[in-house]
Amino acid sequence: MSNVVDTVTTMVAPILADLSLELYDLEYNGGILRVTVDTPAGQDKGVDIDQISLITRLLGRELDHNENAVPGRFTLEVTSPGLERTLRTPHHFQREVGKSVTIRLATEHEGRRRLAGVLVGATSTTASVRLENSTDTVEVPLSLIDKAKTVFVWESQPKPNSKEARDAKRAAQSSASETQPEVNAQ
Repeated sequence: MSNVVDTVTTMVAPILADLSLELYDLEYNGGILRVTVDTPAGQDKGVDIDQISLITRLLGRELDHNENAVPGRFTLEVTSPGLERTLRTPHHFQREVGKSVTIRLATEHEGRRRLAGVLVGATSTTASVRLENSTDTVEVPLSLIDKAKTVFVWESQPKPNSKEARDAKRAAQSSASETQPEVNAQ
């Protein structure tokens, strides 16, 4: 299996480099070849459907020309990791430091099987989580993690004509007028 992953990783790398994207994850399991791509860390926008379609076409063509890359019949899936992304590798954890996460452990660690909070640090062997509603931080060996993912935090916006919305609009307008230079007409 790792031979398939290594071969496909080599094939997809130049395609992603040309599109300024990164390989987030690659899995081959049960006849499904799942390629997960993302923008470089720190960018505001993610991968769009046109990029995913292009990668699917280009990688599919490469796989057709190299029939030995994946044995037998398989399904190619190219996807983005989404808002709530699975964390499987040390790189995933290191990339997502500062985000909210949930973690389920294979065995109990420091009296816990589940953790929820902010990922405050990660190394090649551990992840540190500041627990929700607490100042406590738990350092967990990655080898104990059964399942982990980021959690997207939805922020509420004030209703369009509410007092909060009007106050925010006034504040934005007053800060914009403060930055405008004065023009003296003579």
